[in-house]
Amino acid sequence: MKDKIAGALYGMALGDAMGMPAELWGRNRARKFFHGKITELLDGPAENDVAFNYKKGQFTDDTGQALVLLDSIASTNYVPDVTDIAARMLAWAEKENAFENNILGPTSKVALANFRDGIDASAITNKALSNGSSMRIAPIGCLFEPERKKEIVDYVYEVSKATHTSDVTIAGAAMIAVGVSSALVNDHFDDVIKDILEIEEIGYEKGCETFSPRLKERTKIALQLADQYKDNEDIFLKKLYDVVGSGVGIIESVPAAIAVAYYAQDPNRSCLMCANLGGDTDTIGAMATAICGAFTGLKKIKPEYITTLEKQNEIDFDQYIDILMKGRDILK
Repeated sequence: MKDKIAGALYGMALGDAMGMPAELWGRNRARKFFHGKITELLDGPAENDVAFNYKKGQFTDDTGQALVLLDSIASTNYVPDVTDIAARMLAWAEKENAFENNILGPTSKVALANFRDGIDASAITNKALSNGSSMRIAPIGCLFEPERKKEIVDYVYEVSKATHTSDVTIAGAAMIAVGVSSALVNDHFDDVIKDILEIEEIGYEKGCETFSPRLKERTKIALQLADQYKDNEDIFLKKLYDVVGSGVGIIESVPAAIAVAYYAQDPNRSCLMCANLGGDTDTIGAMATAICGAFTGLKKIKPEYITTLEKQNEIDFDQYIDILMKGRDILK
């Protein structure tokens, strides 16, 4: 189990770092700038207003915020504390100059600023449609067995509510969390997809109602495209970009990530597919590749990727793997 949990965490960081250089660029612009496809970890281009601060192999706010969540739950004996989470998120944002450097997503930026200023953020969090809840949630899936779907949703809600409390953002985050949870224990990816689709309705019941397409229906379309173009990766990615979308809205990015994970079923392939998708490439990469990493385990991730991630990011991956292993025992 430790190797699979390590696969989820390293997979998240890998997908995040590989997708970083093209983050929030359109598909055509990215292809032109990178002279075709991204094929390796790269520095963030000076021309990219979001990625320019990052060097080759560095992960972004997706993994950074995920680690903040893990620090928080470890400090509160795995009982989520919204005030502690918000305070740690704010401290992280200030350390990273996230407000000035345009690192934070639209909902998290306002919600954390409101927390800092002592303002109730619920008017923002209840209407959230962005993917901040799902981008950082993957490691939380390591804490639970996939059949504990109601408990997963409840936990996802508690660790997300500092910034996201809407139905679609809780459901989307729960889908990614259970995707990781299921990938840890299942040998067939169809079982992972089954768990992902089943949790969606439970997630919608937890958050505040919004009007948006349903995540399950959008995900089914994405999966149909994956099956239809299973022998042509380039056409699949273009259709996914054109039909489902790959923007910061959770209704696009979560279905896209699930479809890429289903198509790739391998973290080394997933990270590159997401990096070349266009749109919110680092976030989609973090979500999809975390699921794939959980499915294959760390031993399947290329050693050179692991070496670069460890060298370029000033964190102890083993520390966070241990947090997840301990939490899995406490919460079972």
